Amino acid sequence: MINRLQLLRNIGLFESVSTIPQIQLSRYAVIYAENGRGKTTISAVLRSLATGDPVHILERRRLASQHPPHVVLDCSGGPPSAIFQNGVWNRTLPNLVIYDDRFVDENVHSGLAVAPEHRQNLHQLVLGAQGVRLSQQLQDAVKQIELDNAEIRARSAAIPTAEMGGMSVDEFCALPMRSDIENEIVVAERALAAAREQGPVRDTPSFDPILLPNLDTGPLTEILQRDLPALDTQAAALVQAHIAENARNGESWIADGVRMLSSKGETPGKCPFCAQDLAGSPVIAHYRAYFSQEYAALKESISASIASIDRLHGREAPASFERAVRVAVERQQFWARFVTVPEVTLNTASIVKDWQAAHDAVIAVLEAKRAAPLERMAIPQSTLEAITRFEAHRRTIAAISNQLAEANRLIQAIKQQVEIANLRELQENLNRLRTVETRYRPAMVKLCGEYLAAKAAKTKTETDRDQAKAALETYRTTAFPRYQDGINSYLTRFNAGFQIGRVTPVDTRGGPTCNYDILINKTPVPVSSAEDKSGEPSFRNTLSAGDRNTLALASSLHPWIRHPIWQIKSLSLTIRSLAWMNIAHLRQFRKSGDLDSAYLSSSSCPITSRFSVRCMRGSTRPCERLSRLIGMLPDRHYCPGM
Repeated sequence: MINRLQLLRNIGLFESVSTIPQIQLSRYAVIYAENGRGKTTISAVLRSLATGDPVHILERRRLASQHPPHVVLDCSGGPPSAIFQNGVWNRTLPNLVIYDDRFVDENVHSGLAVAPEHRQNLHQLVLGAQGVRLSQQLQDAVKQIELDNAEIRARSAAIPTAEMGGMSVDEFCALPMRSDIENEIVVAERALAAAREQGPVRDTPSFDPILLPNLDTGPLTEILQRDLPALDTQAAALVQAHIAENARNGESWIADGVRMLSSKGETPGKCPFCAQDLAGSPVIAHYRAYFSQEYAALKESISASIASIDRLHGREAPASFERAVRVAVERQQFWARFVTVPEVTLNTASIVKDWQAAHDAVIAVLEAKRAAPLERMAIPQSTLEAITRFEAHRRTIAAISNQLAEANRLIQAIKQQVEIANLRELQENLNRLRTVETRYRPAMVKLCGEYLAAKAAKTKTETDRDQAKAALETYRTTAFPRYQDGINSYLTRFNAGFQIGRVTPVDTRGGPTCNYDILINKTPVPVSSAEDKSGEPSFRNTLSAGDRNTLALASSLHPWIRHPIWQIKSLSLTIRSLAWMNIAHLRQFRKSGDLDSAYLSSSSCPITSRFSVRCMRGSTRPCERLSRLIGMLPDRHYCPGM
């Protein structure tokens, strides 16, 4: 409730009004004066107080004044008083509603027409505070979805089309991560390359084994350690010296004689040449041991070892090895394009050199043994070292050969795959893998993350929109029928000759609006100007000016007074004509206690105003408070007899 108008300075016609702060406004007060005396300015001040919008005051700043507008009002909600200074209010009075021409023009009709914006504003009035909040939530969600769509489009455009491999943005960003993508791409590239070279893949052999012969020191040591226990070294030396003194082939001649003696038994007889008795000869036993089968077998085993070493490790073996390595390198270069194969990187010159050194060292030792079969020998350290170097090369080559054998299994699988390969499918698979790899590059991870975040935000907003829409629909199913019944109730109380019908909410692209008809003689007349037809009944030709004002007042009072959400306590009205009728209507609210206070300003004549005061006060006694209030106006206008 407004108690006092303490100060009005530099606003419209009010240069500085501060002489009447003692005037206490009653629950119902009427301000009347001629046109152009400041009634509308006071309504503008009250509208600014209600909304907190300074424009309503600033646009009425007193012309040629050197100071800004200044207002001080004593009203409910204080102390302190409500003060407007330096373009702002220190507080507002939100339960104050201003009903004037501006309100009617914005919310009900403009002259003879009900425009779409009127129905939109009426929709807000019907909803009330709670419904407006729901409607605003819905509109905010709809606007946010538009912003989200713009953000999604921007984020989508930021992802290069060339990087998506022909996929849509959603498909591209939804690609799952693959931990071994680099290896999968290599495998796919090789499979595609093999399919494109089906003939060479089918005809090129796999790897042959690359092996070096063994050079085991065990058998060599055994040969070198062998001797003949029945023939000592000194006896063998005597036999060899005796043989050397004889003619050529003496050893064969003596060997034949020993065989002849052996054929006659263990006891030798006479010599076939000198007829001497050989039973007492000291060399016969040595001859028999020297030319025995064990001795011959020892010499043969030594020769056989030398021949075996020459066969496995001789001059031809290294050449064959080098050829095998060259072939393996060539095949490795071919098959490496299709499968994973080990690199054949062998220094064949170094290997052959160490191989030949080991061969020569072993042969030298065996030759020494063959020259002295009865002498027990050990492998020299230098020979062991040469064998060790060779064995190291042999193990390395054996490992590579095993790897090549494993690669042969993969090569065989490639050979089988190329027989049934589909180039188009292989190419599509490779393209998809490359797209997955591109998707999870750091730059693309960032872009897709921003795109997916924008889509998630839109999904959430859509959920909020659907929830707000459902809540608003539930609320409107009761609010609009209640509004229609309430308006018709007031129209009946105002003795209007018409009713309203079909009050329904409508959601349009421009926002929610409200449709209704005027019912005259139970016949609907549309209020939409778009439905007006020349020569047909319409809003502009079926209602009088008074009817339109009555509709506006009823439409305004119902949501303010009856609606449980609004709970309006103060009402300020500015009426330029027919004030007596409006005051008569307000009288009913005074009796029912619907309003805490009402302030009416009118340009009607003093007689009408006096009648109005009687209606408001319920008495013909002059209104002293009204007289004092009139005294604050710039141009005093007293009603005779008051």
